[in-house]
Amino acid sequence: MKLDDVKKLHQKKYRAQFGYYLVEGEHLVLELQKAALSKSDYTDITLYVTSDYQDWAARLQFDYTLVVVNNKQMSQLSNTKSPQGIIACVPLPSKANVAPALKNTMPSVYLHEVQDPGNLGTILRTLAWFGNFKLLLSENSVDPFNPKVVRASMGAIFHVPMELDVTLADLQKRYTQFAYLDMQGKPISTPEFADYQCYLFGNEARGVPKEALAKCNAQAFTIPGNGAIDSLNLASAVNMCAYQLSI
Repeated sequence: MKLDDVKKLHQKKYRAQFGYYLVEGEHLVLELQKAALSKSDYTDITLYVTSDYQDWAARLQFDYTLVVVNNKQMSQLSNTKSPQGIIACVPLPSKANVAPALKNTMPSVYLHEVQDPGNLGTILRTLAWFGNFKLLLSENSVDPFNPKVVRASMGAIFHVPMELDVTLADLQKRYTQFAYLDMQGKPISTPEFADYQCYLFGNEARGVPKEALAKCNAQAFTIPGNGAIDSLNLASAVNMCAYQLSI
């Protein structure tokens, strides 16, 4: 891929057009290496590095194509103010590669129209930490391959089974048991909280549409607090629910 095209991958339309996304920095590339060594679908990766990282890149153990660029070119490829000097161009996962991991053998976390890249990245980190979760994203959600999401995930994006553009209507065909958060629900410490197949979390401002909840016949649960405020950050709420489901 030409460098001019690689620069465009910071925009969603070009990621869709070319079928690649960018991973920047030492830590993320090392997490990419873990994924590439354990999963066969991480192929056709190109690593762009400055001369300072050429020896470091040579010690990596997965298959990739190495391209050495100068500092000016790296700053143009980078999405950060202070580029580390290493960026990987990674193929977007195909539906064929994603689908086998998304059988209904583990609980699903469904995010409806989540918009904040930091929230999504943090949620990915949480689900990767605890494991045994898959992530379903609705239409009109932030793109998980957005550079800000990838950075915030700290490499978790390589380790969480994920499916995109899942509608609420799709969910009703795939699952029979749903849980969601509401101030008037049962505490998440209730044993039955662990019995559900799919956990619904809504947009940061609007939540999950009430009419959709009614169609799903979803059960309400709550994270008990002291009542001083009436809402939690989305990522914090998912974090606490994932912890509760993992103990």
